[in-house]
Amino acid sequence: MALSGLEIFKKLPKTNCKDCGFPTCLAFAMQLAAGKVELEKCPHISEEAKEALSEASQPPVLKVEVGAGEDSFVVGEETVLFRHDRTFVNQNAFAVTINDDMSGDKIEEVVKKVNSIAYERVGQILKVDAICIKNKSGNKEKFMEVAEKVAALTKKPLILSSDDPQTLKSAAETFRERKPLIHAASSDNVDLFIEICKETGCPIAVRGKTFEDVMEVTGKMRDAGIKNIVIDLGARNFKDDFYNQVILRMAAIKQKNRLLGYPTIVFPDEMTDDPLKEALIASVFVAKYGSIIVLSNADYQNIYPLLVYRQNIYTDPRRPMQVEQKIYEIGNPDENSPVLITTNFSLTYFIISGEVENSKVPSWLLVMDVEGQSVLTAWAAGKFVPELIARFVNQSGIADKVKKKELVIPGYVAQIQGELEDELGGGWKVVVGPREASEVPKFLREYAGKK
Repeated sequence: MALSGLEIFKKLPKTNCKDCGFPTCLAFAMQLAAGKVELEKCPHISEEAKEALSEASQPPVLKVEVGAGEDSFVVGEETVLFRHDRTFVNQNAFAVTINDDMSGDKIEEVVKKVNSIAYERVGQILKVDAICIKNKSGNKEKFMEVAEKVAALTKKPLILSSDDPQTLKSAAETFRERKPLIHAASSDNVDLFIEICKETGCPIAVRGKTFEDVMEVTGKMRDAGIKNIVIDLGARNFKDDFYNQVILRMAAIKQKNRLLGYPTIVFPDEMTDDPLKEALIASVFVAKYGSIIVLSNADYQNIYPLLVYRQNIYTDPRRPMQVEQKIYEIGNPDENSPVLITTNFSLTYFIISGEVENSKVPSWLLVMDVEGQSVLTAWAAGKFVPELIARFVNQSGIADKVKKKELVIPGYVAQIQGELEDELGGGWKVVVGPREASEVPKFLREYAGKK
């Protein structure tokens, strides 16, 4: 059972040294009890106290790793109900279903598509995380055959799902090196799954029809020292499962219920036969609060919006995505190429650089560090202003790369044109570019033609 802030405080050094980042040990204890800080933040705590407080220092939703190697993924470690309260930590994992009664050609087609999905967006690779193999045939040999076929075709983590515990035991033993998620234990077979987990180290999904069912199984597994658990509350309709996800997260965060404080798995693929409706349902679970989301297909028109949405939800609002401050060369620019400037907000950079590339006009793009803010935000905050821009441009070395000193600024900050020319000095001229990124290709082609 989670300790209160005062109970934690009694075990701390009580030096009020502030090395943890908080003004007093009591303040640190309160944050630790709320699951908003790690115990390791206190550098002076004794080993005895660490052991006593280890439970309290764990996040309300425990971390679970699925898979092995570079392609493994982590879910859980969440500490808040709403992203704006702090941040969401580990993004949802998307898995695509393969039924063991599919034809060999269909299986290969699905796996090939899953493997091929890799969209680069604002410096991150968006991809499908896992493949869920379901024992639809009810035949152990067929299930194992398909699992081995899929394992040979992909390095993606596997989720192995069957109603037969013995089939799952064999699968866990066969693929133990890949650490698949084994789905699912219940109150009827929990002892067998405890044995499976201890022997193979594979994470286990726990399925129950009610919260009480789930707590009975997770309680037994915790008593056996097993915590790499994923919860499946059994509902296969959107209304009930949405309710379940919210209640599970609230129980973990607000009530500190350790028996329900685990990542979850949801199955939109079993809630509808309409792929578009399935994608809509999945999008709800991205935010509320499915840790692993199983889909029926990896069709690009369905999966891409989900991947982008997930990226947006799981971007830490306290740490804007940003790229490195430097001169970016687009299309092998030379001394006669135009020079543009923008901020280091990732979305701004990738949109602008993409439009510059589309223009087919080789260009120099100066990216200025404004702590990951957009152009207007940085200007309003006093970080993208003439004095600072001039300092960056003059120190960047761009003057040594071009003959004609003309700097193209975003149209949204046209008002700084005159002052920036004065600050730059050295013969620099400031040109006002377009306000919208989509207008950049036309602008550059006309600009290059004039030069």
